[in-house]
Amino acid sequence: MTKTFLAAVVLTAGFATSGWAQTVGVSWSNFQEERWKTDEAAMKAALDAAGATYVSADAQSSSAKQLSDIEALIAQGVDALIILGQDTQAVVPAVQAAADEGIPVVAYDRLIEDPRAFYLTFDNIEVGRMQARAVFEKMPKGRYVMIKGSPTDPNADFLRGGQQEVLQAAIDSGDITIVGEAYTDGWLPANAQKNMEQILTETSNGVDAVVASNDGTAGGVVSALTAQGMAGIPVSGQDGDHAALNRVAAGTQTVSVWKDARELGKAAGEIAVALAGGTAMEAIPNAVKFTTPGGNEMNAVFLAPIPVTQENLSVVVDAGWISKDALCQGVSTGPAPCN
Repeated sequence: MTKTFLAAVVLTAGFATSGWAQTVGVSWSNFQEERWKTDEAAMKAALDAAGATYVSADAQSSSAKQLSDIEALIAQGVDALIILGQDTQAVVPAVQAAADEGIPVVAYDRLIEDPRAFYLTFDNIEVGRMQARAVFEKMPKGRYVMIKGSPTDPNADFLRGGQQEVLQAAIDSGDITIVGEAYTDGWLPANAQKNMEQILTETSNGVDAVVASNDGTAGGVVSALTAQGMAGIPVSGQDGDHAALNRVAAGTQTVSVWKDARELGKAAGEIAVALAGGTAMEAIPNAVKFTTPGGNEMNAVFLAPIPVTQENLSVVVDAGWISKDALCQGVSTGPAPCN
């Protein structure tokens, strides 16, 4: 958490105001997920502090709508764009359209394979490692299921790569067998639940642990496991969703890798304003060069994630991310602070 906080402080300290009122357009892929509202509030606060105006559009899980949304934002005369890509390959023409108009683009949380965009996210390979480490600590031998993210989101494969790094030696030795693996279309919990139900049927419930790639998919997995009387086997997630943190307290989810969306949203607003004001991508504080899977070199900022388990649940309460009442709902005797 200290690393994330320090990164945010350094970002703030490094920005200068542009001297004119700016408008920043934000294209969201899908606003159904709990965490995006948290990101949005932090973005708005950062833009307000810079004297900039926030406008947005929700693609509602449609790649075609996202493209038309971005065209509309460009037509409105925005000075910068923040894009959370629904399909990060399909959105590349929007980056071209923005570049044609001299509008800087921040690829928010999901990689867009285009060096003209500035990439801002958490270290998703490390998130995958953290997920697998927490599950492996609880279940060092057994039958594993890998519930991946959306096939149109590069983060799904970054996470999966990090997970594999941690598990590879145990797979090679035969201690771990992967008995099921599936992408989750749209990251939707209902799709994750269907995938998990199918795998449980195919394996006759022969599953000892599940590495799920975010809290939404973890929720679908836990629902499928609960229906079979298997709640409590190790399950991973990420995002620090309130429902997931409550599951960690209750013991039905092992870990939620917390990516403080408040810091990410704040950084996005500040970076968008700086780029709109003429700051070069290379001059953004904490920017590093990142080589994408497609071989493109991009400028990027990576914030640090924190794995939250029963051993350190108090960290999210102490940070004001979730109230003790929400965290401990239905948990009469559990880990601190629910004891």
